[in-house]
Parts: sequence; structure tokens; C-alpha cells
Amino acid sequence: MHKCLIAVVAVALLSAFAIAQEGETPKAEIFGGYQYTRVSGGGTGINANGWNASLTGNFNQHLGVAADFSGAYKTISGVSFKVYSYTFGPVVSLNHSGKINPFVHALFGGAHAAADAGVFGAGSDNGFTMAMGGGVDARVSRNFAIRVVQADWVYYHFSGVGESKNARISTGVVLRF
Repeated sequence: MHKCLIAVVAVALLSAFAIAQEGETPKAEIFGGYQYTRVSGGGTGINANGWNASLTGNFNQHLGVAADFSGAYKTISGVSFKVYSYTFGPVVSLNHSGKINPFVHALFGGAHAAADAGVFGAGSDNGFTMAMGGGVDARVSRNFAIRVVQADWVYYHFSGVGESKNARISTGVVLRF
């Protein structure tokens, strides 16, 4: 009976050690932070500030899938502009187990743009968007990282018109589970 109990304890300890080694790659990551967005269209450009949030599920050390959401805001001469995006797609991470984790992603989804000029009227439109880019996370602890930078080229397509001279830069915190 003693030998059987020792064998069970040994197997449990070895399994726990193996799981701890696997635990370096988080199963899920939640990012939230600030974003700067440059939206160009019709020969003009808007520099907007806002937020960026994402949820990533990791299949293994290198491959995951992300859901990314963002909002950018700017008021010019009393006209309030807003752009929201909701995109989804694959993420390739290069080094989850290290202190620095570079990653790339390709995200596809939708966007909502709105402009409000107060008493002069408002308008909005829904369209397609995609974001191609990546970034670098710096691990602070097993469950916490800083997203040093995330840079994306963003394409918007509203009402038959596509605009590809857009960029988004984000930074913030990452919770890892």
C-alpha cells in the first residue's frame, strides 16, 4: 500500500511539474489600453485618441485567435467624429515563455463611423475593416504584462469607398490566465 501511495504522489508531482512548465503559455490574455489612430479619407486626415481592448485565446505557444475592439474619437470645429471597430483573427506569438513576446496578427471584421454636428445633423455608416500588424508585450509577472506597443495598418471600407491610409498605435496592460 505504501509503494502504491508513493507512486501516486510521485506521478502527481511529476504531472504538476509538467503542467507548470506548460503554464508559461497563457490560455487566455486580456488587453486594455490607449490608442492613437490616424484616419485618412477624402484627402484629409484625422488624428484621434481612444481605447483598444482585446481577448486572445492561445491554442499553443505560438498560435492563438483574438477578438479586438476599439473606439477612436475626435472633435473638429464642433463636429464630433467616432470610429468603432470589432475584428477577429489569428495571432502568431514568437516567445510566450520569455520576458519579451513579439506577436503579429491579421484581424478582419466590421466598423461603425459616426459624425455629429449638433443642430446641423448627424450621420453614420457601417462597413468592413481589417487590421494587419503586431506588437511587443513585456512580461512583468506570470499573470501580468505591459503591451509596449501594438502597431496596425487599418483598412476601412464604407459605402463602396475604401480607405487604406490609416494607422493605429496602442499601448496598455495585459492580464494573462
